[in-house]
Amino acid sequence: MTIVATRSIDEWRFQERAVAPLVAILFNLGSQQVTDNGVADEIGRIASEFNSVPVVILADTEDPAQILKALECGARGYIPSSVGINVCVEAINLAAAGGIFVPGSSVLSIRHLISSGSRDIQSLTDMFTLRQAEVADALRRGKANKIIAYELNLRESTVKVHIRNIMKKLKATNRTEVAYKMNDRKSG
Repeated sequence: MTIVATRSIDEWRFQERAVAPLVAILFNLGSQQVTDNGVADEIGRIASEFNSVPVVILADTEDPAQILKALECGARGYIPSSVGINVCVEAINLAAAGGIFVPGSSVLSIRHLISSGSRDIQSLTDMFTLRQAEVADALRRGKANKIIAYELNLRESTVKVHIRNIMKKLKATNRTEVAYKMNDRKSG
């Protein structure tokens, strides 16, 4: 698979003559949200313009609401940046073959939310994804990243991404402030 990295579709068009036909478009959102101003419109525009080429989103968040919004805009896949390169390649191949890829963890978090009787996790999942809620709860209890990763069967780098997203949502500047705010939520 030939990979061409560009900052925009317009830049790709300029290079198009030297590039093999498109198999898929990997749209890297980074820490942006699909619901951020103009992002959903851009995904929809690209998906409709290149309707025979699947658009696959690469993003830092695994929030089910973001994933569903991306799919509503025409994306054929949603890859969280926490997955390995092999999963990323296979997700793109699945989309190119006509399938749709969503991370299993997000599907499981939706299932867990539906069947969960736990009021604590449900109140946290109003603000966080299931994984973020689990990481936030572990932070509240003062656990180190390595321990959180081991207990939740995650990579340490994935835990750090979750912590960064939790800090943004809580408007916290460090993990101590996250723990403090989580304790306030728990007792409130």
